[in-house]
Amino acid sequence: MARPPQKEIVYNKLLPYGERLEAEAARFLEHIKGNLARAVQLQELWPGGLFWTRKLSTYIRLYGRKFSREDHVLFIKLLYELVTIPKLEISMMQGFARLLINLLKKKELLSRDDLELPWRPLYEMLERILYSKTEHLGLNWFPNSVESVLKTLVKSCRPYFPEDATAEMLDEWRPLMCPFDVTMQKAITYFELFLPTTLPPELHHKGFKLWFDEFIGLWVSVQNLPQWEGHLVNLFARLATDNIGYIDWDPYVPKIFTRILRSLNLPVGSNQVVVPRFLTNAYDVGHAVMWITAMMGGPSKLVQKHLSGLFNSIASFYHPSNNGRWLNKLMKLLQRLPSSVVRRLHRERYKKVTWLTPVPESHKLTDQDVTDFVQCIIQPVLLAMFSKTGSLEAAQALQNLALMRPELVIPPVLEKTYPALETLTEPHQLTATLSCVIGVARSLVSGGKWFPEGPTHMLPLLMRALPGVDPNDFSKCMITFQFIATFSTLVPLVDCSSVLQERDDLSEVERELCSASAEFEDFVLQFMDRCFGLIESSTLEQTREETETEKMTHLESLVELGLSSTFSTILTQCSKDIFKVALEKVFNFAVSNIFETRVAGRMVADMCRAAVKCRPEESLKLFVPHCCNVITHLTGNDDVLHDEELDKELLWNLQLLSEITRVDGKKLLLYREQFGKILQRTLHLTCKQGYILSCNLLHHLLRSATLIYPTEYCSDWGKPGDLWNLDIQWHVPSSEEINFAFYLLDTFLQPELTRLEQYALGELEMSRDDVQQCLAIVHNCLIGSGNILPPLKGERVAHLVPSLVSLEETKLYTGVEYDLSRENYRETIARVTRKLLRYILDNSEDDTKSLFLIIKIISDVLQFQGSHKHEFDSRWKSFNLVKKSMENRLQGKKQHIRALLIDRVMLQHELRTLTMEGCEYKTSHQEMIRDLLCLSTSSYGQVRSKAQQAFFTALGTYNFCCRDIIPLVLEFLRPDRQDVTQKQFKGALYCLLGNHSGVCLANLHDWDCIAQTWPAIVSSGLSKAMSLEKPSIVRLFDDLAEKIHRQYETIGLDFAVPEKCMEVAVLLQKSGQPSSEFPALGSEEIQLGIQRQKEKNAEALRNYENLVNVLLDCVEQRNLPWKFEHISIGFLSLLLRDDRILPARAIKFFVQCLNHDAIVVRKVAISAVAGILKQLKRTHKKVPICPYEISGSPKPSSIQAGDRADNQWLHYNSQSLPKTKEAWESCCFVEKTHWGYYTWPQTMTVYAPVEQQPKLGRRRDELTEAEQIIYDHFSDPKFVEQLIKFLSLEDRKGKDKFNPRRFCLFKGLFRNFDDAFLPVLQPHLEQLVADSHESTQRCLAEIIAGLIRGSKHWTFEKVEKLWRLLCPLLRTALSNITVETYNDWGTCIATSCESRDPRKLHWLFELLLESPLSGEGGSFVDACRLYVLQGGLAQQEWRVPELLHRLLKYLEPKLTQVYKNVRERIGSVLTYIFMIDVSLPNTAATKSPRVHEFTTRILENLKPLMEADEEIQNHVMEENGVGEQDERTQGIKLLKTILKWLMASAGRSFSTAVTEQLQLLPLFFKIAPVENDNSYDELKRDAKMCLSLMSQGLLYPQQVPLVLQVLKQTARSNSWHARYTILTYLQTMVFYNLFIFLNNSEAVNDIRWLVIKLLEDEQLEASDAFSALLSHHCFLPLSSFMGKLTCKLIQEVREMAATTLSGLLQCNFLTMDGPMQTHFEQLCKMRLPKKRKRDLASVGDTIPSGDLVKRHAGVLGLSACILSSPYDVPTWMPQLLMDLSAHLNDPQPIEMTVKKTLSNFRRTHHDNWQEHKQQFTDDQLLVLTDLLVSPGENEDVGIFLRNKGNSKEIDHVENFVLEILMPNQNHF
Repeated sequence: MARPPQKEIVYNKLLPYGERLEAEAARFLEHIKGNLARAVQLQELWPGGLFWTRKLSTYIRLYGRKFSREDHVLFIKLLYELVTIPKLEISMMQGFARLLINLLKKKELLSRDDLELPWRPLYEMLERILYSKTEHLGLNWFPNSVESVLKTLVKSCRPYFPEDATAEMLDEWRPLMCPFDVTMQKAITYFELFLPTTLPPELHHKGFKLWFDEFIGLWVSVQNLPQWEGHLVNLFARLATDNIGYIDWDPYVPKIFTRILRSLNLPVGSNQVVVPRFLTNAYDVGHAVMWITAMMGGPSKLVQKHLSGLFNSIASFYHPSNNGRWLNKLMKLLQRLPSSVVRRLHRERYKKVTWLTPVPESHKLTDQDVTDFVQCIIQPVLLAMFSKTGSLEAAQALQNLALMRPELVIPPVLEKTYPALETLTEPHQLTATLSCVIGVARSLVSGGKWFPEGPTHMLPLLMRALPGVDPNDFSKCMITFQFIATFSTLVPLVDCSSVLQERDDLSEVERELCSASAEFEDFVLQFMDRCFGLIESSTLEQTREETETEKMTHLESLVELGLSSTFSTILTQCSKDIFKVALEKVFNFAVSNIFETRVAGRMVADMCRAAVKCRPEESLKLFVPHCCNVITHLTGNDDVLHDEELDKELLWNLQLLSEITRVDGKKLLLYREQFGKILQRTLHLTCKQGYILSCNLLHHLLRSATLIYPTEYCSDWGKPGDLWNLDIQWHVPSSEEINFAFYLLDTFLQPELTRLEQYALGELEMSRDDVQQCLAIVHNCLIGSGNILPPLKGERVAHLVPSLVSLEETKLYTGVEYDLSRENYRETIARVTRKLLRYILDNSEDDTKSLFLIIKIISDVLQFQGSHKHEFDSRWKSFNLVKKSMENRLQGKKQHIRALLIDRVMLQHELRTLTMEGCEYKTSHQEMIRDLLCLSTSSYGQVRSKAQQAFFTALGTYNFCCRDIIPLVLEFLRPDRQDVTQKQFKGALYCLLGNHSGVCLANLHDWDCIAQTWPAIVSSGLSKAMSLEKPSIVRLFDDLAEKIHRQYETIGLDFAVPEKCMEVAVLLQKSGQPSSEFPALGSEEIQLGIQRQKEKNAEALRNYENLVNVLLDCVEQRNLPWKFEHISIGFLSLLLRDDRILPARAIKFFVQCLNHDAIVVRKVAISAVAGILKQLKRTHKKVPICPYEISGSPKPSSIQAGDRADNQWLHYNSQSLPKTKEAWESCCFVEKTHWGYYTWPQTMTVYAPVEQQPKLGRRRDELTEAEQIIYDHFSDPKFVEQLIKFLSLEDRKGKDKFNPRRFCLFKGLFRNFDDAFLPVLQPHLEQLVADSHESTQRCLAEIIAGLIRGSKHWTFEKVEKLWRLLCPLLRTALSNITVETYNDWGTCIATSCESRDPRKLHWLFELLLESPLSGEGGSFVDACRLYVLQGGLAQQEWRVPELLHRLLKYLEPKLTQVYKNVRERIGSVLTYIFMIDVSLPNTAATKSPRVHEFTTRILENLKPLMEADEEIQNHVMEENGVGEQDERTQGIKLLKTILKWLMASAGRSFSTAVTEQLQLLPLFFKIAPVENDNSYDELKRDAKMCLSLMSQGLLYPQQVPLVLQVLKQTARSNSWHARYTILTYLQTMVFYNLFIFLNNSEAVNDIRWLVIKLLEDEQLEASDAFSALLSHHCFLPLSSFMGKLTCKLIQEVREMAATTLSGLLQCNFLTMDGPMQTHFEQLCKMRLPKKRKRDLASVGDTIPSGDLVKRHAGVLGLSACILSSPYDVPTWMPQLLMDLSAHLNDPQPIEMTVKKTLSNFRRTHHDNWQEHKQQFTDDQLLVLTDLLVSPGENEDVGIFLRNKGNSKEIDHVENFVLEILMPNQNHF
């Protein structure tokens, strides 16, 4: 009883030979199962295992998952076991992983009951590869792709992890969650990747409920977007998608949307500084979209409300006039959201129910939900249609939206399209709208219940699109073709108008359609006229001068493609009547003109071909007789045959005839006699152009007769094709056609082969032209009939790879029965061509054109069975593009139109023809590949390059043939050969290099191969043909070396197969009905397998060591050029591994290279020796401990992070430091910083006591051979001296940095040999520290860091002695620190402290804390000392609270430092001191310093500044004045440092201590300047920067009232400056926390009150500074000046308030409602003061009265409302504009405001004015037109009160003072 297959490819059944495939697939599968199981049991991973897993991939490509569920599970289990073999070679692992991913892809096929996979082996594999401890030392080489393959693999296995996996994962990775450490990122990455989220609801308590509250709490409380926050979001998005309806997201929705909005990085406010990490760590749009989609629906509708809010707030950013880095994200959001909602609807309404948890009814999306969604997103999408980045995203969005709600989406798109089709001036509008209509085409023509009138738009659109076929605008032309083709694919073009008379039961829409369909014929004819116009304008004579090329340009070939495919689509869909008319027309056009054959001719011939293809019988009747007559007539005279140039008419008719024969072969048989005659006359024309066209005719006749293909592709009104009743009309070659084909071959191919053979034997003289003509005929016959010629015969090339399983190929049936009784022309062509090749190479090698043809023939003889791979690939690609543009993703289930389905079946057939022969390597292939190699090393560059491409393709096709060919290629590189030319040498190098996609012979991942190629490359440096003078050869060697380094992956040495794999293999062999062909294995066979595998391991090891030795031999050759020495050393460095120590000879070589003359070699040697030391590292024993016992406190019941009683013992405590041997040995050191912070691991291990560790202080005779080599060199004073000399040289001036490789070298030395080398090094260290050059200091820093880290396992005595040496060195070094070296010392100390228990380094910390700010050496040294100290403490994170307290206590009195560099450094240090004080959930209060206490103390000291009313000056000079300074000056100095701290912590800390910092806000508002100007002093610049950063901060809901409190208080302040600044602060703060504010109605009201209050701002101030300033300019009339100035300042506050209001309205934070409008209209009605004579002496006049201010406020309010809708006209706007216009003649500043507003309105509404006009009545339009025609454009705003009474002189000075004062308001 056969079990049903899991999921097969349905298209196979529709092939004409479909019924034969059942048996074929069963046989193929049986072979795969039998051989794969056998290979694994025989422990043969390579070649057997790999070969048959590849065959399984092919099987899936050909038949889908056509195997039983049992087999499916076994395949997965077997591959899972294989992939997780620990020592598996990386390239095999990737191969197995890719197949396993493919097997797991369709997760609905296997439920959790069918399959369970463990998670731990995958985790161990990721840990080993992605977090490799040895890769950075060059002991492992992984390919770049490995990360994505492994992650995809985990994703695919995730649904099948056991139910307890979640708890185990939490236990495993929670201890890593220390937020200050990189391990946090690692933990969250693992959680995101591994945590299963598809458990069924009854297991939720074992799934996400274990971690959801903990993680969401963490996410909510972290504020500054650390890198891991994005990973948490990805996890939540996946959780939400998999469990719709099971999690209540409502409490988090405002926070989620606020963060998504922040993550878009939109520019807000006037002058904003973006925190740089926000750009790099922002959320991934795709996951944000997933999350939003999954939360939609459900009872509360909260998400939809927020989503509408989100789009309202960002809609204006989509307007085409806006552009910036953020635009890509916004477009992605727009494109992904609709597609994601469609996916969800598909899942809820159309998808088959599977084992995955379904969405509960209560949470499914309702129709209303869908409508609301489409309505909220459609406006931005319509704006985005014309975006600067193109309309692609908008078109995709519209395609998906139209599937859901065509009636909402299509009409507005059409509204934009019709005018765009009329306009001539804006072609980009046309291309944008057309591409969007193409997106919605299928929804449009399907009509359906939502949008029944859709189809009626089709004809008007098609007719109006016709002018787009325009020869002068390429992009317009292409999009028009696409547009017409799309619509005609969907709709049959049939005139149905007669139906109206016959039936009366039609609906209104149907009647309209029927009557419109009468125009179809008109449309087709007009389209053809357009095309003829296009063709006539692009004939060769018109577009080219004679001198240029005669080929088509790239653009022309695209137009040709567009034209022919569109025309062909139209004719396919035509009714018979319309077709007849079209055929007549195209026939007449073709025969009444004569075209040149390159450009126009091709296009016309294509159109004729399209016509003939659709209805061959009628068309051939017209064309064939006509063309044949003309050709026969014109070739009647024999002289024509010998003409060099032929008559154009003859060429054109030949071209036409050759194209129209590309049709159904059966229909051509009628005319076979005529075709035969024409070929007889024309194949041997002398004119090349002529005979090539005749060859094409022959080629097309053969193809049409012999191939299998569908003969029609009709579709109907956008309806999906019915897959089971597609009724495909196939062309399958009949015996008559086959006879015709062989008649053609016998008649035309046979004689040519005979002539060529005679020529090759020297029996016949032929000119080169004749040879080329013969070859052209042969080639065309071959590619015409490749399908019916059997493949080449030949023995399999044996002994390339030994294997215990069969490596035979399976043959596929492709519908062709070969007739073996006839001659196999493929064999004959191969035989003759090879003879000819020999002859040409011997006698006329310069006949390159013949050689080109021979290369083509060889590669087609080898490969061609009816289709070319590259053509297939591009067809597959374009099929997928079309499918994407037309698919119905809402309903899915292959709802494609019929034409697409037929296309897909055809592609399936082609795929089979490409894989049918398999890849067996036979002797006949071997001979031809050798010929290609011979041509690849020819003397002619072009021949070489063409032959090499064919050579690479062939190498990639046949199994294992590379091993056969490599020795032949390497022959050319042998140094002892005298007969190799430079050309051959170069060709051979290219053959080794390979092309970018294919095989690279120099770097096959196999010991046998690289053991040959690498030494050959190196020793070719001695070859006679090698010349270093020739740049092309030098470049080739560089490319080769670079490619090998880039692509090399560590090759395995151990190929053992674990027991587990064997067990699954046995099951696989037994499953189903086991076949007799593959009996179970006997024990002898299994023993033999084990034996073979051991031999293989031994052989791999032998090969490895041989390769190392041979490369060393090469390097040691005396006259090897330096370049090759370097290449060889590079190869040797690739051979370092982590599972095998390098042979001693190589170790010696690398150690000596440390002192090589060339710096390149020294660099390689440093890395290599560091790696070797890692190989020689002895393992240190670890023992488990119980932290609770050590601390004497019980295990906490719940998770509590931070400083707890049970991790207290890890803290640095100066009272109990291990300062004696006993204390040291009894102290339990924990090196890694993160252990114990969050939780302890299940088993905590630390290093065992010293007596259980490897012995220290060994004598030379106790060392291994490898160690002795290193020991001898580093004990030699001369060697060390030379090494230090080299290491302290400068490499690249000013670019050098602390070098981690060198650090690893020294760390390794001191770790492996403890203090053995200190005596030799010590004098050098003392010498280095005395030299202040940067390179010597850097060298010292690298050695010291290596020493400190290398002394990890030293005994107490040795460590103490070491610090006695180091402390004085460090003191000296730190006092001599310079600008160039402070970074290196910082890195040195940070590196030394990384992953070390602080109690071990107490000497270092005490030394650094001695007195960082001693002042000796000036401010710079102080700043550097702090920097170095900060580096050390930051590495220790939470374990040194005592040191942090000590440092803070030391710094606090010094916060009033005068020097800027010290202040900045202190600011940064403070950030690190308070870093540990985080407000994360379930985290205990920290023992480290706390921000709250610190800020309280600071505020106390800043009181004098807070209380003072006057402006704050910065008059503290940068010098330390003697004596006490007043509190105020001290306050200003302190404030500067505090600002530095706040700025530094804005981007670094996890949470912002808002409550404390809020109290500083009023102070900053006072100081921050208003304009952007870099000339401000530091204090003001910093205050401004600080405000900008603080306003972007993320607020917790509970902090909102506190912030508003401060803002309200400042709004009452009497500094206009502060009032102005809170408005800018408010804009950014509200936008960046939009939904958190919106969620709090009280806050919204407060903000509204605040802005409206500031609109009426009229407080005055005149400060002392101001008067003082004026007293210097006594000649100015004081009153008028003061009045102007004050009035200007207060007006600025009001205008800023208006801008803020407009912004808040625009992002929909506030709504334009009745009360607001009424309020402003009331204010506008304030009475104006009477115009009195203005008296110069009275101040009162220039300062506006209260009423004027209120009136101005009203006008500003109206203006804000108008400007808040820059791109549309809401219903309330016309009335407001009328209200506003009434004030055009009010006094200033009102008039100015009105003018500005109107001018802005005109600017922003100008583009779409035609549309916006509709909103106004006629009267309103009249008024508006008057206003907008020409308001006297902005007069100078600054000086709006003119003093008529004074002389020009005073005017001038007054303006001057105003201009000086206005930008810099920091003087008063």
